[in-house]
Amino acid sequence: MSDAPPADFAVDESLAARLVAAQHPDLSGEVRLVANGWDNAMFRLGDRLVVRMPRRREAVQLMWNEQRWLPELAPHLPVAVPAPVRNGRPAPELGYDVPWSIVPWFHGASGLAFDAETRGVAVNALAAFVAELGATPATADAPTNAFRGVPLVHRDEAVRERLARGCIPDAARLERVWDRALAASDWAGPPVWLHGDLHPHNLLLAPSGGLVAVVDFGDVTAGDPATDLATAWLTFDARARRRFRAELEERRGVDEATWDRARGWALVIASAVVDRTGPEGAFGRVASYALEQVQLD
Repeated sequence: MSDAPPADFAVDESLAARLVAAQHPDLSGEVRLVANGWDNAMFRLGDRLVVRMPRRREAVQLMWNEQRWLPELAPHLPVAVPAPVRNGRPAPELGYDVPWSIVPWFHGASGLAFDAETRGVAVNALAAFVAELGATPATADAPTNAFRGVPLVHRDEAVRERLARGCIPDAARLERVWDRALAASDWAGPPVWLHGDLHPHNLLLAPSGGLVAVVDFGDVTAGDPATDLATAWLTFDARARRRFRAELEERRGVDEATWDRARGWALVIASAVVDRTGPEGAFGRVASYALEQVQLD
């Protein structure tokens, strides 16, 4: 996408085809580029599969996380997720010394392609996903993530620096939102499983707005459930957000402090995007919208 950072690894259709032929020849087929995302490039492999390849160094550990944990989490989830069909090994002999995966192809479009009202069609399904993922006990060896699932105070310096730079509108009002989030009590329960990056681009939707799949689990971790609940502001408008909250409160009994922290996490994520890419582009527009939403409730 236009606001994605530059690639660290040269990935193309030819390389993807050679990797499949070398390591999983029984799955060889036509390969064609379908997406160059923030961290990964995606290549259709035949009609039912996708080759998912890191294009940035930061994505390498994220790929290992997906290969390790998605097969265990997927059976517990009510929504399709891209658990690897095959794991690809680093291939220095082909000039690509990083892991890669072959995953299922889902027929849907990024949530960035839909307005917030249409994304609201997915609210019940996404609430069910968040509830079930958070209900799955996190194991002691769950991956750690310094930027997700941690106490909000760990992100305080970064957020205040972004708001002070003058590039984000309504900084004074957003700082009050942030102060309220920091004042909320910390998560006192055990660490729960988190997707870690639950924004609209990681939701695949049908033309109607229905939820087809949740993708991109590279930031999977365990910690404060408020991190994933931030999708209430990142993905939905006020009407759908009320439904999302009602569903989660019925399924998991989420308290007000957790919702306050969740609003803070939405501010963390959206401010980082706007600060890095600006308000334009697909990511920037959704992040700017989320910064408006956190000021409403």
